[in-house]
Amino acid sequence: MSAPAPASSPLPAGIHVVTGGASGIGAACARALAAAGARVAVADRDLARAEAVAQEIGGRAFALDVAHEEDVERCAAAIEAEFGPVDVLVNSAGILQVPLRPHDLPMEAWDAVINIDQRGTYLGCRAFARGMLKRRAGSIINIASITGSRSVPMHAYAPAKAAVIAISRCLAAEWGPAGVRVNSISPGYTLTPALQAAIDKGERDVSNLAGNAALNRLVLPEEVADAVIFLAGRTSSAITGIDLPVDCGWLVATTWHTYGGTRLPE
Repeated sequence: MSAPAPASSPLPAGIHVVTGGASGIGAACARALAAAGARVAVADRDLARAEAVAQEIGGRAFALDVAHEEDVERCAAAIEAEFGPVDVLVNSAGILQVPLRPHDLPMEAWDAVINIDQRGTYLGCRAFARGMLKRRAGSIINIASITGSRSVPMHAYAPAKAAVIAISRCLAAEWGPAGVRVNSISPGYTLTPALQAAIDKGERDVSNLAGNAALNRLVLPEEVADAVIFLAGRTSSAITGIDLPVDCGWLVATTWHTYGGTRLPE
């Protein structure tokens, strides 16, 4: 088990929970939080991989499937009882979607994305906030996506991530009087194992993903984790209800392609 965050640490001393912490952005967040001195609970439906990450960082692993309300409630109660009071929650559990046309996208696939990415995030917020509200302190960071702020051919994923942004804003106002902050982070196209697998299958064109960003590259999972560290701790103590893009400038650069794209200074 990692040591409690020292007094000089910007992070709260309680437990930091990362859902979807077994891989991708979630695993990067778990590693970054532990490196900053936090005690981290890695929660994931793939318990074996969660245990591997937890062992690496000196944390604890918990089985969690955010698609099921009772499982989320059980996991939240288990972490509070067995590991300690939760001060920070990072909701990173989610699945991707193949960019199919609406009539080619099976409703089962649409339902799965909405159930996990949108509903699962809300369930996590609700379950883990109970202890935070009693203690009058806490920080919740929901991993959304830049697709939630633009029109893209992702007819389940983008609406689900737009909902995550809206959920975060609503809960920030609801729970702010109790000292619980809620923010979201919208990563750009991030080089996770899941995205790399989609690239390898030909489902994503890496040149388009990187070329449409102002910095002309993909985001690294560790860069999203850096934003999580900021929003989790004391250096952002007056910030709640925001959506923080970590996107290598994708949001600002995409409209430039109407005019031929971004360009190097002369």
